[in-house]
Amino acid sequence: MKKLLIVLLALIVAAVGGYYAFPEKVAGFLISQARGKAGLSKKAIKIGDHNMVYLESKAGQETILLLHGYSANKDNWIRFAAYLKDYHVVIPDLPGHGESSKLVSSQYTLSNQIERLHQFAGELKIAKFHIAGNSMGGWFAGAYAARYPAEVLSVGLVNAAGVQSLQLSEVMRMGQKGENPLLLKDENDLSRLMSLIFVQPPFMPYPIKKWFVREALANQNLNQKIMGDITPDIFSLEKDLPKIAAPALILWGDKDKIIDVSSVPVFEKGLKRYKTVIINDCGHAPMLEKPQETANAYLAFLKSVKN
Repeated sequence: MKKLLIVLLALIVAAVGGYYAFPEKVAGFLISQARGKAGLSKKAIKIGDHNMVYLESKAGQETILLLHGYSANKDNWIRFAAYLKDYHVVIPDLPGHGESSKLVSSQYTLSNQIERLHQFAGELKIAKFHIAGNSMGGWFAGAYAARYPAEVLSVGLVNAAGVQSLQLSEVMRMGQKGENPLLLKDENDLSRLMSLIFVQPPFMPYPIKKWFVREALANQNLNQKIMGDITPDIFSLEKDLPKIAAPALILWGDKDKIIDVSSVPVFEKGLKRYKTVIINDCGHAPMLEKPQETANAYLAFLKSVKN
């Protein structure tokens, strides 16, 4: 018995040591487990010069294409996607983000990215689909629906960029001073960034924190370039809202410090068909902070579209 206890203790010590000594490997395992639990598998496809990595569920009734935000990645949607089991869900890493190609020589403008998404949908042979996005991804979703209306069944605008809010957010005020507060300064800057994104940040295990910080710091220069590429068109969706024929869901966290909730009436004014849902006590990423409530609202919207 004493030998067994010693062996068990040694295994526990080794496991704990590995948890802290090899955080990237542990993070990879945890993320892979979360994807599997949500019914998602990782795939890749070549689109032009870029290798696009994406998550995909098994075929369902209809396809939902989910787009992440600036400096984010496909895994931001995992907890939300777990509630979409009746749908065929596709979640790409946009070029320049996540596990997709990060080519410094490439252009990441709105037009470039929308064209890549169009090619991506064509390669996957999804002719008609629901499209939804958060922040920059919401802007891209709206722009896609305006440019390719025949392909889009509905649009989900989750704390979406692309229009000029009636009031400046905390982050927008910082941006006017030449700052980019969405980029990490160093390893000790994570709590500041989380406080900008969330009201109540979701639990993040130590390995995930280490992995997130490492990736954010490694990609800082490219993220700065991407911001430079998209900035000239940052409010371009506002004039294109009337071109969106599909019904739209405007979903917002009421305490968003990045894109102020006063963007909502701007979207409502420009869209022909819309439903608005405001998530209380929630920040910029409802699908991460309140995934079940956000998914329930989205599913109710999809049901109303069908009816």
